[in-house]
Amino acid sequence: MGKKRILVTNDDGIFAPGLKALVNVARDFGEVIVVAPNSPQSGTGHAITINQPLRIHRIETFQGIEAYECSGTPVDCVKLAKNILLKGRPVDLCLSGINHGSNASINIIYSGTLSAAMEASLELIPSIGFSLLDYSFDADFSASEEYVREIVAQAIHNGIQDCKLLNVNIPKLPKEQLRGIRMCRQCEGRWDEEYQESKDPRGESYYWLTGKFIEQNAMEGTDIWALNNGYISIVPSGHDLTAYKALHNNDHFHRDSSDIGVHVSLPGPR
Repeated sequence: MGKKRILVTNDDGIFAPGLKALVNVARDFGEVIVVAPNSPQSGTGHAITINQPLRIHRIETFQGIEAYECSGTPVDCVKLAKNILLKGRPVDLCLSGINHGSNASINIIYSGTLSAAMEASLELIPSIGFSLLDYSFDADFSASEEYVREIVAQAIHNGIQDCKLLNVNIPKLPKEQLRGIRMCRQCEGRWDEEYQESKDPRGESYYWLTGKFIEQNAMEGTDIWALNNGYISIVPSGHDLTAYKALHNNDHFHRDSSDIGVHVSLPGPR
């Protein structure tokens, strides 16, 4: 099997330690191209930049690696990589992360890390988003690198079956306490949020979002259960947000216009 072309990105910014850890793994599997935001973009979700120009600059942060910083969002990074920087050069795999903090459960919706991977998967590029449950900028990624390497190797040699996107979360544990890897379903959850109000030097109010994640039904087989029990969780993910069960339980909404008395009358000639 020949060397692969691997796009690496993130949402914590081009200088984040997690990105460096992921690049160190990816470079063993083929040609690596890094395109990442020039500043932290956590929580941007699938946002794209449409109201101002985007800029990309070549940098020499990673020895022997083609790397660029981008003024936009993580999704912008993937779009620019595919359509500008790698135009005409196919990508075999996209890796995003390693994120500083959890993207398990519903956090996939808010995550710039997973949105970058999801954007690549929309372009039919097999993609993996990696997250370590440690929000510190100085997080230690050494314990997780062996498992990241194993997951990337499996994706390259065996493919990602029946989907194009994997959401991988890694507990904050020493290597000897990690119990292994579990394929999971996404746990239900929500954020119990509040805004802390403060005053700036001019006396004007400003607000800072805070909150607590509330897990729901974190039973065995879910990503939250796996993480709580020392396992790395992998959730095969997709783009279809249809609640299929509701298609069959809400038939009372299904109507033709003739059933509800809606008639269209066109004005006659004047």
